[in-house]
Amino acid sequence: MSKIHFFYEEVSFRLEHKKIIRHWIESIILSHNKVLQSINYIFCSDDYLFELNRKYLYHDTLTDILTFDNSNDPNVIEGDIFISTDRVSENSIDLGYLFEKELHRVMIHGILHLMGYSDKTKDQKSVMRENEDASLSLLPF
Repeated sequence: MSKIHFFYEEVSFRLEHKKIIRHWIESIILSHNKVLQSINYIFCSDDYLFELNRKYLYHDTLTDILTFDNSNDPNVIEGDIFISTDRVSENSIDLGYLFEKELHRVMIHGILHLMGYSDKTKDQKSVMRENEDASLSLLPF
């Protein structure tokens, strides 16, 4: 049984190529010498994610992703990754990317956070982007 699960809240969006994406994510985690316990991706609306952002992080802003690390061991990957498909769609248009490319970038961004990468500083953002790009280059489509 898969350790990567996909759920949907307040959106009609449905992820395509789940098997390929699961394998891709698993390979990225293994390449960083981490152990996959369980990941839940929850694709949701802006409103849904906005309320989570306010409730748990006390931020009064829209965001494309919230990542909750549920592991007590830095070598074990276990968490919940909430992604606003509304925000990903808008960002993809603003950046001139296909929706799927931006979605995959955001999906792996959450995984990188679970693996200990941060993006608070300019240097951290640069390292995060390099890891996102390297990971995206391994996606077979």
